[in-house]
Amino acid sequence: MASQLDMFAPSLAEHDKTVVRLRSEMKRRDGKALSDEDMVRHLEQSGNYRILRRLVPPPVASFPRAGFPRNGVIVDTETTGLNHRKDEVIEIGVIAFTFDDHGTIGDVTGVYGGLQQPTALIPSEITRLTGITDDMVAGQVIDLGQLSALIEPADLVIAHNAGFDRPFCEAFSPVFAGKPWACSVSEIDWASRGFEGTKLGYLIGQAGYFHDGHRAVDDCFALLEVLAQGGADLGRTPFAELYEASQRSRARIFAEHSPFDMKEHLKARGYRWSDGSDGRPKSWWIELAEDALDEELSYLRSEIYRWDEADPPIKRLTAFDRFKA
Repeated sequence: MASQLDMFAPSLAEHDKTVVRLRSEMKRRDGKALSDEDMVRHLEQSGNYRILRRLVPPPVASFPRAGFPRNGVIVDTETTGLNHRKDEVIEIGVIAFTFDDHGTIGDVTGVYGGLQQPTALIPSEITRLTGITDDMVAGQVIDLGQLSALIEPADLVIAHNAGFDRPFCEAFSPVFAGKPWACSVSEIDWASRGFEGTKLGYLIGQAGYFHDGHRAVDDCFALLEVLAQGGADLGRTPFAELYEASQRSRARIFAEHSPFDMKEHLKARGYRWSDGSDGRPKSWWIELAEDALDEELSYLRSEIYRWDEADPPIKRLTAFDRFKA
């Protein structure tokens, strides 16, 4: 077991005393060395250490358990940049798993990770972030057959920032078209679960693990672990919350023809600008839960248009539509 230590000793001298004491206690009374878990308990009980365990991926089940009739996949991509229209996928990772209608995760049923050589050199900042070099991808091609075998049966595709991964995946292969997607960043209330951020490295760290971040399959396994962890207070896993959110429709309101001098008010409320190049109306827009639609329309009519009969365009979205480019 590898571990990472966060030391919170009040002073260096006090910390040194703790280390000496722990070293002297690192043997049982019979003289034999303590196990890894025994040492972890010693360190944690001192109050000066927090132990992060290396994440060990679960095995792929040859015979998945009954009672988990649905198929999910977690997808992660590494790319040459942020623009799906001009940048390219250089690595894709996929983990397939089973789950039930209550959002309980069953077994891992498949894993695929592949590299692909882009048409241009990988930018240096991408190599620094991912560790993927031009030598690593030279001559590599992602196996669409293996990828399709995992994606086609999926009832739900999950990504940690689906607004980034979905456009890249759909540009890369039509196997992703027509699938319902869920986003583990925006569709889980991590704050209510005691997390102070949504980045995957932070989530897995607060869950008590560390992993090799920014490699696609490793990130998928890290997300699976975080999604599967239960919460004693909330009584359900993050995945159950995510699956429930994916079943609900949302509404996208386009504040078309809104007065120019109201743009700062719209920005402050969370509206984003669409320039019309992607087929959407050229306007400010916001996406929200459908049960918040009436309140938002009332706000637009009273505060932005100042006209009770204003009728801005509305598009209702399901998991099949959300997070598209």
